Amino acid sequence: MIPVIDLFAGPGGLGEGFSAFVNAEGGPAFKLALSIEKDPVAHDTLKLRSFFRQFRRKDVPEEYYDHLRGKIDREQLYSRFPAQAANADSESWSAELGDYRKLSASKIDQRIATGLNGADNWVLIGGPPCQAYSVAGRSRVIPVDRRDGTQNYEKDKRHFLYKAYLRIIAEHSPPIFVMENVKGILSAEVGGKPIINRILSDLRHPIPAARGEDEGRNGGLEYKVYPVAEYSGTRGLFEANSESDPTSYIVKTEAHRIPQARHRLILLGVRSDMKRRPQTLRIYYDKVKMWAAISDLPRLRSRLSNGHDSGEKWVETIRLMADSDALLDPAIDDKVHKAIFAKLNRLAERLSPGDAFIEWDRQPLFQRDWFHDSRLHGVCNHVSRSHMDSDLWRYFFLACYAAVHKKSPNLSNFPVSLLPDHDNVKKVKGNDLIFKDRFRVQVRSKPATTITSHIGKDGHYFIHPDPLQCRSLTVREAARLQTFPDNYFFSGPTTKQYQQVGNAVPPLLARQIAAVVFDLFD
Repeated sequence: MIPVIDLFAGPGGLGEGFSAFVNAEGGPAFKLALSIEKDPVAHDTLKLRSFFRQFRRKDVPEEYYDHLRGKIDREQLYSRFPAQAANADSESWSAELGDYRKLSASKIDQRIATGLNGADNWVLIGGPPCQAYSVAGRSRVIPVDRRDGTQNYEKDKRHFLYKAYLRIIAEHSPPIFVMENVKGILSAEVGGKPIINRILSDLRHPIPAARGEDEGRNGGLEYKVYPVAEYSGTRGLFEANSESDPTSYIVKTEAHRIPQARHRLILLGVRSDMKRRPQTLRIYYDKVKMWAAISDLPRLRSRLSNGHDSGEKWVETIRLMADSDALLDPAIDDKVHKAIFAKLNRLAERLSPGDAFIEWDRQPLFQRDWFHDSRLHGVCNHVSRSHMDSDLWRYFFLACYAAVHKKSPNLSNFPVSLLPDHDNVKKVKGNDLIFKDRFRVQVRSKPATTITSHIGKDGHYFIHPDPLQCRSLTVREAARLQTFPDNYFFSGPTTKQYQQVGNAVPPLLARQIAAVVFDLFD
C-alpha cells in the first residue's frame, strides 16, 4: 500500500477517500500513515475512524457499533482493543503545525519519517489555510496597518500554516501532493497581486520558497501543478508550468456525482521526475439530487427554543402561522398559499426531534454500498436543532415555496411580516427594500448548496426541503451531502460536529482523486 500523510486533516474526509480506494485486486491501494490535526474534537473523530480502519470490514468488533449506539464510551472501546487503539493513536496526531516554538520542525519530520517507514512512493495531502498567505520569499509586498505601523501579514498567523505545508514538501519531496483550498483564494490579493499566482510559483519550486530565497533558484526540486478536472476542454491541461487561468484548478463536485454544488480549489503536484501525466476526473452530466442522498433518513421535527418542547406544542406553534398576518400578504402567490394550508393540516405530533443514535434499518437510495452498514442498525449524529417560533414560520414558508417553484426564494419573495429583523434587511426610499440572502431552503430536485462550517452557527442557509419536518439539516444529513459513510461518527458537541462536516472534503470526491493519483504510480 502507498503511504499517505494528511496535514490539516480536519475530520478526515480527504484521507477517507484515499483509504477507500481499492486496486485492481480489490485491496486497499493507500494507507493513511499519519493524519495531523490541531483541533482536539476533530482529532477525536480522526482517531476513532483510524481505529475502525485497523480491522477488515467484516472483522470490525461489535463494540465499535455499541459505541456508536451509546452503549459504551470511547475509553471502554479502546481499552478492549489496546493494540488497535495504540495504532490509531500513532496514525492520528493531535498537533498544531506552523508554530515551531510549540512544535519543532524536527519532531514533525521524525513523525512523518516514522509513518513513511522508508517508502519512496507516497502522497502528501491536505488543505492548509492560505487566505492570509502573501509570499514566502524576501521580495514580496506586505501591507502595513496604518494605526500602529505593524505588518498585517506578520500579525496573521494563518500564513505560517501554508508555509508549514510548503516546508514539508521541500524537506520530504513527496512524489505527489494534493492541496485543497477554498475558491475565494482566487480573488485574494496582497499588494495588488493575486495570492494564487505566488502559491503556484512556490509549489513548483518549493525549496527556495520555503527558505525565503530568490524566486529564480529551483533548489533541485521541481513540481508540475495540474488541475484534476477539465470542464471546458480548452485550458491546456498539460501546460502545467504556464501562467494559465487559475480558475482551471476549481473542482465542481456536482459534476462528479456528489449531491452538492461545492466548488473548491484542488492542486495536484507531480514531482518532475515522475514520467506519467495525470488523467482527469470523469465528468457526469446527470446531477445527483440532494433528496436522493437524505430522503431515506428518519423524519424529524425541530425542537422549540422557547418554552415547553413537545410534538403537540411544535405543531401548534407552526399552525399559528395561519392566524397571523403573514398569510394575508399578497406577496404569497396562490399556489404557495394552497401548499401552505395543505401542509399545515398534515403536520404530525408524533415526530421525534432525533437523538445521538436512532434505531433504523431503511437503506439509502444513493450509493447504498458506500453509505450503508448493515451492522449499524441505525443512524447516528441525527439530532434536530432548536428554532425560534418566528424562524419556524420562515422555514415552513420557504419549504412550501420551494416545493411549488423548485427554487429557494430570496427575501423579496417573503411576506413582510416574516422578514427578519436583521442588518441584512434595510429600508430605503418608499416601501422598497434591499434584500440579501439570509435564508435558503435546499431544493429536492437539485444538488445541495455548499455545506460550509457556517452550518455550525445556525441553520438558516441549510433548511430541510420537507415542510412537514420544518427544520434545518441535521449533522447526519449534512454528512450525507458531504458523502461520509453512515458508520463515520463525528465526535464532540453538535456545533463542533457541524463544523467538522462543513470543513471537510467529500470522501467520494477524494476517492476519485485517489484513482487519478494511483494511476501516476502505475
